[in-house]
Amino acid sequence: MLNLDTHILIDALAGSLSKREQSLLSGQPWSISAVVLWELAKLVQLGRIELDLNSVAFAHALSRMRVWPLDLPVARQSTHLDFKSDPADELIAATSIIHRVPLLTRDKRILKSKLVPLA
Repeated sequence: MLNLDTHILIDALAGSLSKREQSLLSGQPWSISAVVLWELAKLVQLGRIELDLNSVAFAHALSRMRVWPLDLPVARQSTHLDFKSDPADELIAATSIIHRVPLLTRDKRILKSKLVPLA
């Protein structure tokens, strides 16, 4: 199983991943942190992405993913990372640490982490 950051999920849904990302995702179940759902809603609200969160296609895609909760262990871990970023990215990274699931991301700060399991 892989944990996807927000922009990886957006590109996966749009079919615009790199060959490496496609290869990694093709053989693994997908998961996301619950905060990714909030980020998607905000990006739609701000007009930064076009995604119909009410569509059958989105509901179907989401039904095939595990959504990790934003709970106390994740919140606590987000305050003990070896990088600083926006809170959503920190929660996504903490989710990977707590649930021991590799994170697929392009975020340069997260990719330098020695704590976050990476895909």
